[in-house]
Amino acid sequence: MKLKLTFLLLIVSISLTAQDLTFEEYNPKSTLVVPGDSIKVAKFPFIDVHGHQRRMSNQDLSPVIAAMDTLNMAIMVNLSGRTGEELQKSVKNIADHYPNRFVVFANINFEGAGAEGWIEETVQQLEQDVKNGARGLKVYKSLGLRNKDFEGKRLAIDDPRLNPIWAKCGELGIPVLIHAADPESFWDDFDGDNERWLELKTHPRRKRDATNPVPWEQIIQEQHNMFKNHPNTTFINAHMGWFANDLGKLGKLLDDMPNMNVGIGAIIAELGRQPRFAKKFFIKYQDRILFGKDSWKPNEFPTYFRVLESADEYFPYHKKYHAFWAMYGLDLHDDVLKKVYYKNALRIVPGLDNSLFPKD
Repeated sequence: MKLKLTFLLLIVSISLTAQDLTFEEYNPKSTLVVPGDSIKVAKFPFIDVHGHQRRMSNQDLSPVIAAMDTLNMAIMVNLSGRTGEELQKSVKNIADHYPNRFVVFANINFEGAGAEGWIEETVQQLEQDVKNGARGLKVYKSLGLRNKDFEGKRLAIDDPRLNPIWAKCGELGIPVLIHAADPESFWDDFDGDNERWLELKTHPRRKRDATNPVPWEQIIQEQHNMFKNHPNTTFINAHMGWFANDLGKLGKLLDDMPNMNVGIGAIIAELGRQPRFAKKFFIKYQDRILFGKDSWKPNEFPTYFRVLESADEYFPYHKKYHAFWAMYGLDLHDDVLKKVYYKNALRIVPGLDNSLFPKD
């Protein structure tokens, strides 16, 4: 009888332990056996138009170059170029050590916009930054989410007081790479229907709602208004404008706004779960898509290469809280890959060294 009771308690204990397994812990290894393998080196040299090196003004760039070389990254666009003296130091560090492997974009602090003399000083500083070597302007998501004008009111992306900045970028011939808002799911209810539930659980500060600060749709529309108001300025919409999960909608936006291009940073998981539709999209809009990664984690680049280049099926993504689903390769043709990897960036970002790329 004692033996029977012990056995029953053991069964119950095992059962309860299994039931206690959380979604975060449940990460089974696939038993599917299919052809394919990791791609550690890009097929063609590429330009990462969405890089971040926040200490470039004084850091040793050799380790970054070593990692870039293992990936076949020819040029990194450092979007964290800052402004003024810091930007000048970064440009000098590049010129002194690796003059054709990095470029920097300038940044603007939008806090206090609208104050007397603010726009004149800001535009003048932007002009000086470009003279000092900046190849573009990076706008962070704080514009639209957190930045306030001189009266303490939320600063909208399409605020007319900012128009001279976007117009000046067009006049100077530099692109504006802008990150607006965050994934729409961050504004949705935090429940079992939310695909970003795990990300919001592990990163609760990312949660938004219609009053924090405003609805998602409003911020996105402000960005699109700004694009339309400045047809002579070239824009790169970071993260595919958060429409990588609705490529039909994104295609209509690209048709409607010919001065808008898109980067693929941090949304490769969306493309990797719709390989056939995404491939058609890349073929149709091959002149408007640029490679970008965002966070500098060299071990994550192979996922991008494999999704873009291979025809592999059901392979893992590198970050569960972004995607709990498997990836499929788009198997893009070389002509399309070359445009995404480097040709589009060479056309859009001024002053890049085209000798680092194939001659065709």
